[in-house]
Amino acid sequence: MRAIPEDSGFDWRRVGAAAGATLAALILLGMVLLVAMSNRARDQALERERHAYDVTLLVRTVDATLARSEAALGRFVLDEDRQVSGPIYANEWRLAGTQISQLERLVRNDPVQISRVRQVRELYTARGAQLTPAARAAANGEGEGGLVLFFIVSKGREGPGPALRAKLSEIASSEREVLRNSMEQTEFFSAQADRLTDYLSWLGVVLGGAAILLGFLAVQSIRQNLIARREAETLEHAVALRTQELSAANQALLTEAEEREAAEAQLRQIQKMEAVGQLTGGIAHDFNNMLAVVVGGIDLARRRLGGPKREVMQHLNNAMDGATRAASLTRRLLSFARAEPLLPAPVQPAELISGLTDLLDRTLGERISVKVQANGQWPIFVDPHQLENALLNLAVNGRDAMDGEGVITIATSDVALHEGEVAGLPAGDYVRIAVADTGIGMTEEVQRRAFEPFFTTKEVGKGTGLGLSQIFGFARQSGGEVAIDSAVGVGTVVSLYLPRGQAQAAEVRMHPAMSQPSRGDLSARSGARILLVEDDPRVRGATVEALEDLDYQPVACANAEEALSAFEEREFDLVISDVIMPGMTGPELIRNLKRRFPEVAVLFVTGYVGEGEGDDLKGYELLRKPFTVGALEDAVAAALGRAEVRAA
Repeated sequence: MRAIPEDSGFDWRRVGAAAGATLAALILLGMVLLVAMSNRARDQALERERHAYDVTLLVRTVDATLARSEAALGRFVLDEDRQVSGPIYANEWRLAGTQISQLERLVRNDPVQISRVRQVRELYTARGAQLTPAARAAANGEGEGGLVLFFIVSKGREGPGPALRAKLSEIASSEREVLRNSMEQTEFFSAQADRLTDYLSWLGVVLGGAAILLGFLAVQSIRQNLIARREAETLEHAVALRTQELSAANQALLTEAEEREAAEAQLRQIQKMEAVGQLTGGIAHDFNNMLAVVVGGIDLARRRLGGPKREVMQHLNNAMDGATRAASLTRRLLSFARAEPLLPAPVQPAELISGLTDLLDRTLGERISVKVQANGQWPIFVDPHQLENALLNLAVNGRDAMDGEGVITIATSDVALHEGEVAGLPAGDYVRIAVADTGIGMTEEVQRRAFEPFFTTKEVGKGTGLGLSQIFGFARQSGGEVAIDSAVGVGTVVSLYLPRGQAQAAEVRMHPAMSQPSRGDLSARSGARILLVEDDPRVRGATVEALEDLDYQPVACANAEEALSAFEEREFDLVISDVIMPGMTGPELIRNLKRRFPEVAVLFVTGYVGEGEGDDLKGYELLRKPFTVGALEDAVAAALGRAEVRAA
């Protein structure tokens, strides 16, 4: 038998090392290819997501543009400002047509969507044909100026207008379905890429162990053959290259993860914009309804000026009610957009709810029974007006949940809470005001999103999604909390927890725009000299007439510069200034005047308190637009009285 040479074992190790390196390289190459394929599939899914985002956003933009155009036409036919409203209507309507053309180009590769967009184009043309007679009549001053034609077209629940909005909603719904499927594919391929990354990491560990083993074999082989050592060194170099490639692949995955986070942030922004678009449509619908009441009431009253006074007053009261509702909606939007200063006062919850019962009965209707269970005795220190609004909102929500028929229970109780027993409230004494209904209840998903801004389960036009978020903000501002206990098919209990006598007095005294006059404690000086600074000529003229009716001596200015010049000519007892004006703002004007005339009384009038203006208004009376003559009288008297107290 022939003896086996000593170097035959070395040949076996060399072959094994070469085979192992080749196998590792093939596995690594396969893993890299799988990662690349997963990333490519994910990128394609992301591209479909972006396309769906673009289509959805453009559909909402078309809807909002059409709403703005019709709103401008409404102002045009109402003869508010034809030189402005007419061009706005025409420009917005043409812009909507351009946006529909953009939508056609965007969905040109989708046969189903392009068919829907073409139907939108036909409905857009038909809707324009409906609105054109009203616009033409308003422009030519024919008949009622297009008012009747506009109301006939805008009140219709069928025809091109509703069909156009429905078709836009259908396009958006289809794109949301595509978006949902694309997001699922993105998540699937991202998860697959993550798993492959883990496998690559383990492969790196295996390759590291193999490198150690091969190094050991190389040291053993140095004694036997120089060629074996060179092969071992080559293999070590190959392992180092593979490790570097793995590190680069990991870095690429991290970069792609950051890009995915950026895409998700963009998605959240688009969803917010979609919510704003839905809110805009709802507000436009509500304001059109309120304007219809106001315009209709005034028009009927004008037609019956020579008739019975009772009929004229009835129509005027209807118009005032519509204007009051519009002002209430505006205040709710402002309250949501920026926390308004509260007017806390000592309140007995049982007495407040008892005084609210008649209003609840009239608001909720005869089929809703309201039960009050006043078991608490502790007082609270909150804004009573805001608390009444919160309870009224909760009662209306309960009525809607019961489909207009059922029992609403409002109960008060005194509770001593432990730390963290209700949300994040600290331990202490609280008054619990619970509003319960026997309606359909809420699912867990609805309960989690109940306080989200713009979230609503009501139909479009019946809710803006601001009610519960406003209540949540009021409770938090008052140092309390809101809790929801609901079961599907059983009902819902919304509980307000308000601290017992823990609040601070308001630094800005607010006068609600439509409040009833309460002149018993106010001392007005008849014949006081008042300087009115208001940039809107219609508001300025109406306010001057109201002040003259109240036996004051008003002087009107259109801007701050005219007001400063007027003070150089004569002195005034009171300055009534708008807050937001072109050029110098109201607070800037008052700061300028106070340096020279520190004793002058001040009353601010505004429809919105902007960012950065709140501190400038502290210590002064503040009257909200729109306001009644009675509210103006109270605010003027309070401002003059505050100046007299300071002077004393």
